[in-house]
Formats: sequence, C-alpha cells, structure tokens
Amino acid sequence: MSTPGPAPVTAHRTVTVDGSPVHLTESGAGPAVLMLHGSGPGTTGSGAWATTAQALETSWHLVAPDQAGFGRTPVPAGSRGGLRLWTEQAAGLMEALGIAHYAVVGHSMGGAVALALAAARPQQVTRVVAVATMGAPGAPLSADLDALWAAPAGPIGARDMLSRLVLDQALVTDAAVDARADAMRAGEAAYASLFPPPRARWVDDLTVPAQTLAAIRAPVLLVHGVDDRVTPLATAARPLLAHLADARLHVLGRCGHVPAIEHPHEFRQLLSCFLRGDRSL
Repeated sequence: MSTPGPAPVTAHRTVTVDGSPVHLTESGAGPAVLMLHGSGPGTTGSGAWATTAQALETSWHLVAPDQAGFGRTPVPAGSRGGLRLWTEQAAGLMEALGIAHYAVVGHSMGGAVALALAAARPQQVTRVVAVATMGAPGAPLSADLDALWAAPAGPIGARDMLSRLVLDQALVTDAAVDARADAMRAGEAAYASLFPPPRARWVDDLTVPAQTLAAIRAPVLLVHGVDDRVTPLATAARPLLAHLADARLHVLGRCGHVPAIEHPHEFRQLLSCFLRGDRSL
C-alpha cells in the first residue's frame, strides 16, 4: 500500500519586478502554470483561482499573482495599468521566480494578458488557456462590463457585480456578497485609477492586435460560457479563432462569465487535459 505524500503547501509572498512589488500565491509542484485573474473590483489571484488551484496543485506548480492595481500589488509609480504593464509584469515575475517555461491560464482581462504574453515570450509560454477572455479585435464594451468596472465598493455594488458574472443567481449568496464587498473595500484606492470613464477606451487598450495574435505559436484553449453577458461569446471568443494559428474553443451551456465557479468539475477536467497535452480536446 502506498503512503500518501505531503500535502501541497501554499505560500504567499511578494516579489520585486522592475522595482515594484508583486504579491502572489504559489502552490504545488510540477510543470509551472501562471494563473492570471480578471478585472472585477475586489479580484485577487488567490481569490479567483482558489478552488481550481486546490484541485490542480498535486500535479502542477501554480503561480497566481495579484496583477498591478489588484489585491496587494500596487500600480507602479507613473503608470495607470493597462495591457502592456500587466504583460510585462507577468513576464518579469516568472523571470524573477526563475521559471523558464510555463503555461498561462487567464480569465477575462487575464485572458488578454495571457495571449499578449504568449506572443511576447514564445520561447517561454508553452500553452494558453483563455477563459471568458477579452482581447479580440473589434470587441465592444458590453453594458455588463461597463457596470462591473463601475461597481461601487460595498454590499450593493458587490451584489450587482456578482449577479452579472453568473447565470445561476443561487450562487450570489450573502456570504459571497460579504466576501466580495470586503475585498472591494480593501482594494478600492488602487482600483480607482484603472478603469475611469469613458470605459470603452480600456476595452481598446486590452485588445490584442491581429498581427500579435497571429504570431502566437503555443496551442490555445478558449473556454467560454454561452450565457456570458460580460464578454459575449459572439464578440469575445469566436473572432479569435480567425486569428490564432492553433486554437480550439470549448463552449459551456448554462454558463455565464466564470466557468471555474459555475462548472468547476468540467472546467478543471478541461484544464488538466489541455495542460497535459491531451490531443482529444
């Protein structure tokens, strides 16, 4: 009978990247996977990926940073955030950690960063999973994304934001609202500088140009909910198929903007198979 090994250890630490601190959660052992969160107020790396990380950390070395302006990572002096900063910071973080090759999983805004990173670091990025992703050329600002970026810190803003993220409103529990409201208040000062109105310009900033997408050589898995109102399937994910050299799209029925929460078991199975290089996907 085999003896179970030690449980994976989760470490919280801060690494300096280009002179600015980046807070991250690190867990597990194995091939490295960089996990990039989305852009909702109160979002953090550990919060966005907690349940996914618990299922994957026995096989993978997971790195989940708070991107600049979120959680405990400040926006560097003289910057207002944006795709270029988040991409360069992600690349610099993995270099600072001494990780030469890694897959990238990104949600929403983090998906756009993942795609841009794959183009900028073709020798380092092995695979990309872009979930409910932004970044498609020509994608408009949806009314729900506009409202999400504008959500005020506190229970009212948290409840409204969570209700837009998921299809099943039973997931918008009082406990979930309270937790998000606390996180929104904690990160309010830094977040305030990221997406001021008019907000369509920030969607433009997060667009990955067609020529950049065409340069990506790593295999890409797009995962999207058919009921996503924040980044709708028709304007966010489907257009990317025309620009990516090696891509596949998995669409989840009865799913809004957060597949990792709405369909956790199927999402983790998709992620595991793709990261292992399973050609059945």
